Amino acid sequence: MAKTHKVSVAIAIFNGGEYLNEQLDSILVQLDKCDEIIASIDASSDDSLEILQEYAKKDNRVKVIEGANAGAIKNFEKAILNCTGDYIFLSDQDDIWLAGKVSKVKDCLKNEDIDLVLHDAKVADENLKVTCESFFRLKGSKPGILRNILKNSYMGCCMAFKGSLKGEILPFPSDIPMHDQWIGLIAEKYGKVKFLDEALVIYRRHRGNISSLERADFRTMLRWRYNIIKGLMKSR
Repeated sequence: MAKTHKVSVAIAIFNGGEYLNEQLDSILVQLDKCDEIIASIDASSDDSLEILQEYAKKDNRVKVIEGANAGAIKNFEKAILNCTGDYIFLSDQDDIWLAGKVSKVKDCLKNEDIDLVLHDAKVADENLKVTCESFFRLKGSKPGILRNILKNSYMGCCMAFKGSLKGEILPFPSDIPMHDQWIGLIAEKYGKVKFLDEALVIYRRHRGNISSLERADFRTMLRWRYNIIKGLMKSR
């Protein structure tokens, strides 16, 4: 009998109530009974906690934990730390997972030589009107450690990795720009990544997004790159 691989979905929540129902519904329909969503929620002023608690009452795959209340990076760190699955998927609080995402990514991760998968996404506005069919083409996404230090391709909502990578990823260094770039680079350093050229998420852009498609100023980017390189050199 083929081994069943448990999926954990790590999602960090902060004032995400506006789109959270759509996001959770698009994930849960793709999960098996043994899978889980680890929703780490920082103190929010909207109805995010109530939404999560309602889902958790109806579906025991949804597990709600208190976040670190120290920003998105630490919130994701806590969510990942509590994941128990063989495969860990990262999720934003406001996107849509397209049909087949979980099964297609799992098929890639079943290859013993692949430790992390990054797939393409469609970019859309707040009403899910698609404005770009390929995030990969928009950003010129490609693997490579040096390339992704200089120009990051790794976007958390499009990433999944083997649970065995947690020991290398965590804890996150305190001065990295974002968690997803760090995870992708660590996977390249210690394992092998696959770029899957298929859009499996609708990446929703709206006024409340944490990440931005705009470039930071030169001094900020230089500091971020220095911190990433320092963290990579210190790892192990």
